[in-house]
Amino acid sequence: MITRDRDAHHKLELVVFAAGDEALVYALPASGKLIIGRAEDVDIRIDDASVSRRHAALHLDAAMRIEDLGSSNGTDVRRRGERSGSADNTRKVYRKPGLTFTVDVGECILIGTTVATIRRLRSSRGSDPAPPPPSDRVVVQAPVMRELYENARRIARSDMRVLILGETGVGKEVLAREIHKASPRTKGPFLAVHCAALNESLLESELFGHRKGSFTGATEDKPGLFEAAHGGTVFLDEIGELPTAVQTKLLRALEEGTITRVGEQTPRKIDVRFIAATNRDLETEIEQGKFRRDLFFRLEGVSLTVPPLYERVMEIIPLARLFLDQECRKLDRVEAPDISAEAIRLLEEYAWPGNVRELRNAMQRASVFCTEEEVLPEHLPPRISGRAPQIPPAKGSSPEARSLASRAPNATQPIAETELPLSAEEQAEYQQIMEALDRNAGNQTAAAKELEISRRTLVSRLEKYRIRRPRKK
Repeated sequence: MITRDRDAHHKLELVVFAAGDEALVYALPASGKLIIGRAEDVDIRIDDASVSRRHAALHLDAAMRIEDLGSSNGTDVRRRGERSGSADNTRKVYRKPGLTFTVDVGECILIGTTVATIRRLRSSRGSDPAPPPPSDRVVVQAPVMRELYENARRIARSDMRVLILGETGVGKEVLAREIHKASPRTKGPFLAVHCAALNESLLESELFGHRKGSFTGATEDKPGLFEAAHGGTVFLDEIGELPTAVQTKLLRALEEGTITRVGEQTPRKIDVRFIAATNRDLETEIEQGKFRRDLFFRLEGVSLTVPPLYERVMEIIPLARLFLDQECRKLDRVEAPDISAEAIRLLEEYAWPGNVRELRNAMQRASVFCTEEEVLPEHLPPRISGRAPQIPPAKGSSPEARSLASRAPNATQPIAETELPLSAEEQAEYQQIMEALDRNAGNQTAAAKELEISRRTLVSRLEKYRIRRPRKK
């Protein structure tokens, strides 16, 4: 059982797996009580139909505890070594306020049908008996990736600028870091910025720095990323998202090797190598007037394209094992579980639209869901396994909601006989989605266009209603 005195140098966070592709992460205070639920005013909000408005309370005392607050669908803690549905897994609570379970780092917490866990972020203080492997280990096994990394290492010896192309989540930053490590600048800093994550004014200040008083909130002089990376490498991720005004200043920095802080007039010399990355077609962006042609040619000293994960099938399982090991160590599991043959088959057959990032997320989920010695199909996300967790009926759910599955078209039959508690509005949306998929023979892109929503939104709705992601007919 974890105690605060013994692990004072470890910060904790709650990871919640609800609807959507990625887990929700909440930093936890050193002590106190946090209310978990679906209401707007709770401390940790989980927007899932199986979660009550005020579902449970997480007590962060000398020993951590989770208390059910009379929820409709229950709260449970599944210990390591317990199988889902096993005979001794009987602690589920139904509308019984006040029952409390102790909970330790890495244990599986069931909040309705959502799953959560508490993991630790290890600080630099103290020492761990089994330090985790380096987080930047690279798996390069596919011939196309071996050739890519060989070319990257040759390019790294020069100071040539590099433009890395590829879909979202393929590992563009990983390749950029490898170029930096193989370059003469390896002892200098590697600093990355996501160009789409900040608005124009903040991005300009982040890159070029600012002078005290140059804008509201500028309480002191601040060097920008380009100055801080002196002697090293700057990685500009999603360069295609760069605002036009910032593109102009970046072009000047590339041409002249100088930058000017926001609010200053005097240029400052910089010594950095630029590596940029994008998932966009920059030549199309240039034709549409969204990206400067001269900046493109300045950035593209050489282009490298990272292939999507489905073209690197032999790397899927090695990557999965690496990510699983890394995630299990965060959960105090010294030895990661093995991956079953059926789970391996599912992982290798899946299309991976989210690429390596999606695989990492899937292994993060598996590290929590798997309390046994082997990752099984049910521990993988439903879109990969073709299964969904059973959803107990919420208090007041209607017979109409419970019969939706039986009325679904065959082309997009729900994954399991789930009993979703749906509102009238949700029932209507569910039916519209099912009909659009049926009319478009399972083509999700065409169905999304017909429904006038993005494909990502459609995928989110499929997961919300536990609908198997269909294949095109």
